[in-house]
Amino acid sequence: MSEPDGGPGQGRPPYHYPQWRPPVPPKQTSPAAVVLIAGSAGVVVLMVLAFLAWGYPGFLRELNGQAEVAPGHRPTAPATVVTPPPTGPSTPVTLPGGRAPMPKRAKPLADPVTCAFTPDSVSPAPKKAALPPDGPAPSTGTAEVRVATTAGDLGLTLDRALAPCTVVNFLSLAKQGFYDGTSCHRLSVTPGFQMLQCGDPVGDGTGGPGYTIRDEVFPELTYGRGVVAMAKTSAPDSGGSQFFLVFGEIGIPPEYTVFGSIDDPGLATLDRVARGGIDQSKPGIGDGSGPPKTPVTLTHVTS
Repeated sequence: MSEPDGGPGQGRPPYHYPQWRPPVPPKQTSPAAVVLIAGSAGVVVLMVLAFLAWGYPGFLRELNGQAEVAPGHRPTAPATVVTPPPTGPSTPVTLPGGRAPMPKRAKPLADPVTCAFTPDSVSPAPKKAALPPDGPAPSTGTAEVRVATTAGDLGLTLDRALAPCTVVNFLSLAKQGFYDGTSCHRLSVTPGFQMLQCGDPVGDGTGGPGYTIRDEVFPELTYGRGVVAMAKTSAPDSGGSQFFLVFGEIGIPPEYTVFGSIDDPGLATLDRVARGGIDQSKPGIGDGSGPPKTPVTLTHVTS
């Protein structure tokens, strides 16, 4: 019988097998350990569900954990808003160029209309603003606004025929300096949801001016590149100070008040911010949007 490789016939000491020991029976898991493991798994499941409940599909972020609405102040049931998959930092941003046609009302509003603004004691308002004046407001004409930001100026044309009371609100906040020093906290560059959301004094999508404004929507509302609209929660008439600037494609229902358009230099500024992408080092929302890598802070708004 031949020796195995490495045996004594090759000048090496003989191989000694390890001493045999009786097998040790497996340890039984105690009932307490089973309860502990099951409880830990339940905690993990609850944490995941809590995260999904907190992540908002819309623009305004509500304090009770309900979904905000679309682009950031997150919003009855959450509004149906596109929630695209996260965009990786290396994914190139595709923008349509040009500009979309502005929406028009099939039937003009009465001129004037009557505006009313409602105090809001729920949303955080670290820069609480005075309510705009209630009463009549013209529903014809436009107002030119210059929004100076750290990323470049944005020229806006506010259209009273689309949303007269929303225009009154924006001009009132601008005159009070409410927007000065506030940041644009939410950028989305995913095709089908391309916008920058601004106007939150808190900076996380939960803040407002201390009051709410009525929605000024109509069935013919459309959204596209060059449009500026109010953010809100899924609840009606829940807008305040937050607004979003559309620089590309956006698929949202006609539930967000469009009140103006963005000029070409402003769109060029937004394009640069969009191509800079989302800052992945900062907390996002879970729908692919988050703080822009190119910071955008509103320094002053003039009309």
